[in-house]
Amino acid sequence: MSSIQLKNIVKKYGDGFPAVNDVSLDIADGEFMILVGPSGCGKSTLLRMVVGLEDITSGDLEINGKRVNDLAPRDRNLAMVFQNYALYPHLTVFENIAFPLRLSKGTHSEDEIQRKVREASKMLELDDHLDRKPGNLSGGQRQRVAMGRAIVREADAFLFDEPLSNLDAKLRGQMRTEIARMQRRLGITTIYVTHDQTEAMTLGDRVAVLKKGVLQQCASPRELYEQPVNLFVAGFIGSPPMNFVPARVEGDQLRLPFVSVPMTPQLAADVKGKDVVIVGIRPEYIKDAEVNPVSGGATFRALVDQTEWLGNEQYAYIPFEQDSSVQGHLDNLEKELDGEGARSQIVVNLDARSQIFEGDEVEFAFDPAHMHVFDPESGHNYTRNEEKAGRIAEASEKQRKAALKRAQERDAKGAISRGNDVA
Repeated sequence: MSSIQLKNIVKKYGDGFPAVNDVSLDIADGEFMILVGPSGCGKSTLLRMVVGLEDITSGDLEINGKRVNDLAPRDRNLAMVFQNYALYPHLTVFENIAFPLRLSKGTHSEDEIQRKVREASKMLELDDHLDRKPGNLSGGQRQRVAMGRAIVREADAFLFDEPLSNLDAKLRGQMRTEIARMQRRLGITTIYVTHDQTEAMTLGDRVAVLKKGVLQQCASPRELYEQPVNLFVAGFIGSPPMNFVPARVEGDQLRLPFVSVPMTPQLAADVKGKDVVIVGIRPEYIKDAEVNPVSGGATFRALVDQTEWLGNEQYAYIPFEQDSSVQGHLDNLEKELDGEGARSQIVVNLDARSQIFEGDEVEFAFDPAHMHVFDPESGHNYTRNEEKAGRIAEASEKQRKAALKRAQERDAKGAISRGNDVA
């Protein structure tokens, strides 16, 4: 296992464009770090610089405190799992997994190779496929083989480059669980690149959100969701995404398209001098007032344009008229998020019991304490609570260490049990 430090990493190509711009990350020993962001944000380039497949223009990359900028990929002792699996079609599953061991000729005996491969295949449930060729395997099985090849290397860290993007939705869910279980069991430092925020939120101890090569925020999934630092992070994290609506500043009130809400004295002071701000509300915080009344909350009546019932939940879509003064900012945000244009509608995540249909006029309610208020120009989140964010970070790190400890204790018990069986 190892710690990895990225210090002011920059990658510029021949035309001077910074694909990665001044990124600093401190990845702890045994941590699962996710790099996420829209297409072209620099996440894969950053991963390739860590493994040594891309040169670093400036900045320092350290593994266990040792600067490795000039080391060849083979000398960094990192195991990479690629999007296309990179398996050898003419070799069996066993030989694909054993390949890195055979590559270092004379280092491993045949008995050792057999043991390492079979330990990995058992962990990944590949025992029945060791004599098959990759072409006869499913996508999920091929991905397991690629992971097995990384495991037997006993590398200092695993690097994953969008490993599940070629799988269907059901297989992605299964493989997410397997990757998480494997990482906890091995306790190995892992950097994982994805554009899928579901993978980011379910797998990562921490998630680094990138935008145009610049690190926006690095935090636990919960902190990103509840305490985003800016408009971009708030819009990227969450499914359905956060609702953004314009709000006119009128004294100590914010006038939204449907209702006016009071501001705290601190927020009123922060937005003083602003005519318009952008308010963000998560879909689950807006309730059908008849089914889920919100004590002391803001209420409004609105016409429902469309509904979607999914069995365990229901979505309602409420159109509103966009304020021209923030339309451009929201349009730019949507482009940055790989969207097609600003959404002039509110999405409400309703209780499945709500009997709401298209064309109904309904009373909704939400607690203004759950709002986020952003500066339209800079995207700064006025309502981020640093104290709460700190508590979330502390709790997340505690949970990470506890999970690693539990996994190691289970592995130790399993090793004792296997030893007794042999005896």
